[in-house]
Amino acid sequence: MLVASTLAVFSIGGAVSVSSNLQCATQVVSTWTLAQQANETIVVPVDAMSVGAMVPAARGGYGGLLLLGSRGSAVMATTLLALQRMTPHHLAMMVMTDEEGGGVMRLNNLVGAFPWPQVMGATMTPQQIRVVAQRVGGQLAGLGVNTDLAPVLDLDSRAVWPGPTNPDGLRSFGAAPQKTAVQATAFMSGLASSGVTPVIKHFPGLGGSSRNTDYGPAATKPWATLKTTALIPFERAIASGAVAVMLSNALVPGLTNLPAGLSSAVVSVLRNDLGFTGLIMTDSLSAGAIGALHLSEAAAAVMALQAGADQVLFSSATVAGSLATAQSISNAIQGAVASGSLSRATLIGAAAHVVATRNVLSCATTTS
Repeated sequence: MLVASTLAVFSIGGAVSVSSNLQCATQVVSTWTLAQQANETIVVPVDAMSVGAMVPAARGGYGGLLLLGSRGSAVMATTLLALQRMTPHHLAMMVMTDEEGGGVMRLNNLVGAFPWPQVMGATMTPQQIRVVAQRVGGQLAGLGVNTDLAPVLDLDSRAVWPGPTNPDGLRSFGAAPQKTAVQATAFMSGLASSGVTPVIKHFPGLGGSSRNTDYGPAATKPWATLKTTALIPFERAIASGAVAVMLSNALVPGLTNLPAGLSSAVVSVLRNDLGFTGLIMTDSLSAGAIGALHLSEAAAAVMALQAGADQVLFSSATVAGSLATAQSISNAIQGAVASGSLSRATLIGAAAHVVATRNVLSCATTTS
């Protein structure tokens, strides 16, 4: 008999073995239906003011909610707690948003303002940056938001707002690899100390890319260049206990002609070269860089899982659209397993990574 106890917690360097927790999550997920396994890999987007409409997502066992917009509901904490209690396996969903600082904040009325990363990098010590992130994490945790899609580890020294031609600018801590590594890891550590899962992004580094992938296809700097510059902050963060990484939607010359989030070569660098064992998520599969390939979110999601990603993100303007697209993605994943183009073991592994990120599990086998 399989026994699993769950508790929604997160820590860096905690007492719970990451490998044993993932192993247990794999055992738990392997008992689920195909639909439940597929749903666990999907994050459903919703405007933060409308989060109460996500009852179908919670009851459907989707693995996460992505809060969009610029303001959050005054009853968000109560609403998210109620939603978490509706999940079919009593496992915590990943409730995520973008609180990077400066001009990239989703919950402006609920989370206190703090500077752009580039401003923090130029004016604060790593310890001061950690304190800022710890405060932000505490506010998020109090709202029931357990995951922050931050910090940005991309290298960029341009003091400009992100836009169609530049995905980073002020979102980056700076252009110096070693200094950025220390500062971004400090922010990551501060969030984690408050019980919030940080997601480092956008692997393998968007700094200096030809374009913002939200608007269309883009290429990073050559792979040979990234290996000696852009990878350094990611290497530092992973060595310091990072548990979640977001892949970019840019192609990487010399490594892959596909968007990074759809590339097995990029995932291989993470898993095999950097030794990362945590959660790998895509950037939005509704981005222009994906659409330019004439891929639907559902088709791109299957490709991402085939490449080795664990969790897929997309965006939608309406609640109905979000739920419909999530169901379409789930149907496509299930169809890929049924056709043999995606192995059941790969899907189970992906879903287990999602479960293990926000739930500490204990499995025991008994005989009768």
